[in-house]
Amino acid sequence: MEQNVIVKATGLRKTFKLSKKQQNIQKTKDKVKVAVDGLDFEAYRGEIFGILGPNGAGKTTTLRMLSTLIKPDSGDAWIDGASVVSNPEEVRGKIGFLTSELKLEDFFTPNYLFNFFSELHGVAPEVRDARKKAMFERFGIDEFAEVKVANMSTGMKQKTSLVISLVHDPDIIIFDEPTNGLDVLTARVVTDFLQELKEQGKTILLSTHIFSLVEKLCDRVGIVMDGKMVLCDSVEKLTKDRDLEDVFFEICSEMEAK
Repeated sequence: MEQNVIVKATGLRKTFKLSKKQQNIQKTKDKVKVAVDGLDFEAYRGEIFGILGPNGAGKTTTLRMLSTLIKPDSGDAWIDGASVVSNPEEVRGKIGFLTSELKLEDFFTPNYLFNFFSELHGVAPEVRDARKKAMFERFGIDEFAEVKVANMSTGMKQKTSLVISLVHDPDIIIFDEPTNGLDVLTARVVTDFLQELKEQGKTILLSTHIFSLVEKLCDRVGIVMDGKMVLCDSVEKLTKDRDLEDVFFEICSEMEAK
């Protein structure tokens, strides 16, 4: 059966200029760092697609390009037919994006933030209120609805960020390290919810360096190293005879040997 491609990246490339301080820290004389280097992949409608790689592999940069937060130097990606390069506004209306780098303003409350972002996305008040009630109860945010972000725990901030990223009920959800920095209980709440979203027919792209998270949630995984997609296949196929961790480190060894 032919798969329905809903996210397609072709030749994505992104470089960043390094300051003298960054050059010293990274012990390099190069003035430019290649973060993503000609990345290609496809994600299918209704699947959870994982992007696995070590820190600095280019995972976050890739997702930031897909989410239109930064522009690629070259290449393009299409989200449900909309180009991140030529039609970023349409892309933003189609996706929900959550990153561990997202910092909520300390002064605001979950209630205010949910209403504010719902208005930005044009969500009708009656739809907003029903969705907020369900989501706040689901994640235990209702008791903290009028508590300022500054006074919330790390886990509650992450759950609030998650809920806010989904105010418009998007069909395509992009999560960068969704369980990063969370305690085991909060991480379990988030991973269970991701599975529920998939069961609702949502398409989820998530980056992580956690093997067990990929094995538990993902249908397919792309392994990224040095800004390149070095392997992309179904998790079932890759873990048929061995652990995903073994596959990953075998690839690392092969790349180091080149």
